[in-house]
Amino acid sequence: MKRSMTLGLATLGTLIFWALNLPLPFLFGPMTACLIAALAHAPMSGFGQISVAARTILGVAVGASITPSLFAELPKMAASIMLIPFFIILIALIGVPFFRKFWGFDDKTAFYAAMPGGLQDMIIFGTEAGADPRTLSLIHGTRVLIIVTLAPLFLTVFYDAELTNPIGQPVSDLPVNELLLMVLAAFVGWKGGERIGLFGASILGPMILTAALSLGDFIHARPPREAILAAQFFIGCGIGVKFVGVTWTELRRVVAAGVAYVVILAILAAGFTAVVTTLGLGQPLETFLAFAPGGQAEMTVLAIVSGADLGFVITHHLTRIVLVIIGAPIAAGLILRWSKPRD
Repeated sequence: MKRSMTLGLATLGTLIFWALNLPLPFLFGPMTACLIAALAHAPMSGFGQISVAARTILGVAVGASITPSLFAELPKMAASIMLIPFFIILIALIGVPFFRKFWGFDDKTAFYAAMPGGLQDMIIFGTEAGADPRTLSLIHGTRVLIIVTLAPLFLTVFYDAELTNPIGQPVSDLPVNELLLMVLAAFVGWKGGERIGLFGASILGPMILTAALSLGDFIHARPPREAILAAQFFIGCGIGVKFVGVTWTELRRVVAAGVAYVVILAILAAGFTAVVTTLGLGQPLETFLAFAPGGQAEMTVLAIVSGADLGFVITHHLTRIVLVIIGAPIAAGLILRWSKPRD
């Protein structure tokens, strides 16, 4: 019943955004409807594995964009990619004290709340380290919500992006054999990635397999338009549903902390974007999306609809996420050791 309620509200939100000709109706429609319903304490629930499966579509979309020409461009990206570690370190140096001293979070929760990694990964790693999973869920949910909401505004106002780039061909226009290969890459990459413990398996697994098929000249297009719209729909639902059950106390303390932190992240991202574009290391539109501290799936959608170079944007986000994922458990171990009472 809760999932039926969520589906109905999300569909209504999509139809309203479509009727009013608002941007990205399949993303913002369900996200807005589910967010409003969540804050009104409506009985809702996420879609579980269906939502995870929807993310595989974006993994396939990214993988299909990995072509030999992308590898030729990698040396040109090297300089801006090398700035990613400094971006992460600066975020940690500012973010962790921000959550500890201003909002009273414990060490472990402050660390995982500050890290701009994958939403699910930070919650899982943080919970294992002893952080508060509810706080992490709300902080990162707030981060993604605000970035996804404001990024299109910045794209249209400051970068003259139309957000009307074709997201894919209709399913009827794609060869059946390529569609079957995409489905196979999505499922095998997702489940195979989970089996071997690959972080972000639902996106990275399909991306790796599809990239191999693209480089092998077996796939020549992104997933069909209908599939990418479905992915947007379930991603929008997932963002809104993150706020189910939020209390007034959590709004005043945790969500407010998340909103304030997004301002800090935005300033840092803007600074690095300015450096990269001033030095001529990247184009303004791609650089903005590459350093925007949103979720990988959400930034993939915005890169597609804005017509940005998907390879440039995703390469930078993958670098950030890999570094955070690898470094987070090590840093958490140090925090745990330092925070133990000394005899």
